Amino acid sequence: MSGFETIIFEKEEGIAYITLNRPRFLNAYSIRMRDELFEVLGAIRDDPEIRVTILKGAGEKAFCAGAYLTEFLTAPPPVFARKARFDRDIWGRFLGISKPFIAALHGYVLGSGIEMSLCCDIRLAAEDAVFGLPEVGLGIIPAAGGSQTLPRTVNPSAALDVLLSGRWLKAGEALRLKLVNRVVPRGDLYAEARKLAERIRSFDPLAVSLAKQAVKRGLDMSLAEGLQLEKMLGKILLNRQTR
Repeated sequence: MSGFETIIFEKEEGIAYITLNRPRFLNAYSIRMRDELFEVLGAIRDDPEIRVTILKGAGEKAFCAGAYLTEFLTAPPPVFARKARFDRDIWGRFLGISKPFIAALHGYVLGSGIEMSLCCDIRLAAEDAVFGLPEVGLGIIPAAGGSQTLPRTVNPSAALDVLLSGRWLKAGEALRLKLVNRVVPRGDLYAEARKLAERIRSFDPLAVSLAKQAVKRGLDMSLAEGLQLEKMLGKILLNRQTR
């Protein structure tokens, strides 16, 4: 796949790479980027060769500094905006893919940037990363799932602190709150992401997919229901091995 204006998509030995590619604008999330991501995520979902994806940002300053508000705050009439949202449910597509996603985060990770990273399964942060959801200070609320994904990742009180104050978190605090899984030196970020992706790629893809499903689907269930789900998914692997 090629011809994109706002992202770079690459595939190599079972690993897909999505690079947000608007460094002049700190990789701000635009309507064009939404549409291109929607297309690429569909390709990743449907490509049996791809086992794991790394999401990163181009340039030195930012993974993604938020939505390109010039576009999103001058949206079309509500009926058309609502239709576009459902036609391009980028966040639903992110969350609906059973293959693992690794976010490699550096610089500014704000607004839509942090929301995009929260759609990923594992988040690695460079030491220079800073995180925040500034929407309330702009008279809006997160519109890409941040009010729901953040309190499911950190505790609700910490999520409200970030949401309501609009303050920024440095990488160390993000790690303490479990917003990210690991903090690494800036120069090691992509190598560490690649190393992790290669390890995941080496495992049985169905086992990886089912393990991810067990966790993600189980979060919305009681413990008893989750244990039943785990048992059901485990049987899929056992039945395959005994055929």
